[in-house]
Amino acid sequence: MPELPEVETIRKGLINLVGGAVIIDVAVFWDRMITPPFSTERFKTVLRGEQIHTIERRGKYLIFLLDHWAMISHQRMEGKYEVSEAGEPIKKHTHVIFYLADGRQLRYLDVRKFGKFTLLPIEKRDEYEPFKKMGPEPTADFFKLSKFKKDLSKSHRAIKAVILDQNIVAGVGNIYADESLFQAKIHPLQAADTIGPAAAKRLHEAVMDVISRSVEAGGSTIRTYKNTLGEAGKFQVSLAVYGQIGQPCPNCGHPIEKIRVAQRGTHYCPHCQQLPKTRSKAPDITDIAYKGAK
Repeated sequence: MPELPEVETIRKGLINLVGGAVIIDVAVFWDRMITPPFSTERFKTVLRGEQIHTIERRGKYLIFLLDHWAMISHQRMEGKYEVSEAGEPIKKHTHVIFYLADGRQLRYLDVRKFGKFTLLPIEKRDEYEPFKKMGPEPTADFFKLSKFKKDLSKSHRAIKAVILDQNIVAGVGNIYADESLFQAKIHPLQAADTIGPAAAKRLHEAVMDVISRSVEAGGSTIRTYKNTLGEAGKFQVSLAVYGQIGQPCPNCGHPIEKIRVAQRGTHYCPHCQQLPKTRSKAPDITDIAYKGAK
């Protein structure tokens, strides 16, 4: 799934490519991508003649701001956008096409068909249900240490599960959770309410730093992610632990290991990220070592 850095990179690319463009027609080939109460036909009808003024982002969601509507797009696991010239062959897994007045087409492709489109009146976009409980963006302006410490103190879940929780902080997924915990030297299974003030501060800073550096690098390409120009992200070359099972830790040289936390494959250095010698391991999480390859 594209995480915050990848979605932010896509947002910037789409603004450059289709900002100001007018939608003259829409084709939908997979009706389930259009969320109620809009039918596919209603979705297509209201978008005709609408101009794309700008594109915002909230967590992992893109928000296209049109004349009268906010079109909210969640790419889920494999969704991606491409801008094509008229007449270019339609690729397999293309499920929505926005025909633009200048002859180009904004195409949405999704191998797994999990992506969703939602329309709201533009002035009500903040009332979108997933946004109501969503945590702050991981930037200094919104992500406050005092609130983060309070959130940790209230949860006995594994710390990785907590920072993956979109109600705690928006946009952090599996890759950047692993990298942030490594940078902060915190074991992913440590119970959140046992993390002291100094470690909480390290993690707070690490989340913001890792996300910021990945945005600058255009995100991470692990499997299929590419930006709107078809280019791969570059942050994967900077990953210290994610996907590095068996490789030497960049800090101490100990082989990186993989366990399962919060139902996610989790990479960490057992030497640099040790559990304190107390009852600090979250009791509701099963850690299962992976014996296979990454």
